[in-house]
Amino acid sequence: MQNANSFVLVIDQTRSASNFYTTDNTYKVPDFSHYARKDGGSDSSRVYSYFMIGSMGLLSAAGAKATVQDFLSNMSASADVLALAKVEVDLSSIPEGKNVILKWRGKPVFIRHRTEHEIAEARAVNVATLRDPQTDDERVQKPEWLVMLGVCTHLGCVPIGESGDFGGWFCPCHGSHYDISGRIRKGPAPLNLEIPEYAFGDDDKLVIG
Repeated sequence: MQNANSFVLVIDQTRSASNFYTTDNTYKVPDFSHYARKDGGSDSSRVYSYFMIGSMGLLSAAGAKATVQDFLSNMSASADVLALAKVEVDLSSIPEGKNVILKWRGKPVFIRHRTEHEIAEARAVNVATLRDPQTDDERVQKPEWLVMLGVCTHLGCVPIGESGDFGGWFCPCHGSHYDISGRIRKGPAPLNLEIPEYAFGDDDKLVIG
């Protein structure tokens, strides 16, 4: 039985080898003619193929452009956000020695109508002793009006006005004390309260933004 199996194996190997070799032991190239196109790959067929590929490419590019445009339009600021880009404040309604808090771009803004005593106190501070050295004149456009973002520079809390060890603002979250010019004097906050972009208009108007 073992010899019979060996004989069958030899016959199968011989048949398999005959599919690739001719009688003179040269390699026989397989016939792939039945895979070839019936029309022999005519020019009209190639043109049609190129046309379809080009059309699909144009459609894909148009779709990608539309997607990008929709994305950019959704990411752009809405009308209500643009309306809040600038805030106008009537300063005549703020009495001397009082604070006003308003919202601008999602952040609180402190406006302080300072007294003559507060201005003199802010100017008398030795700048060399400050953690974030700034003179009072560098932080105001008009001495009587102090405009700042009401965001603690430590962790973004909102400080309380007219409180703290220096008569300015105090952040109860972690104990940062700011003076009447909004400069950090004590506590963990590293920087003074930020001054936003603003300008004074006519008739006691303040425009923030």
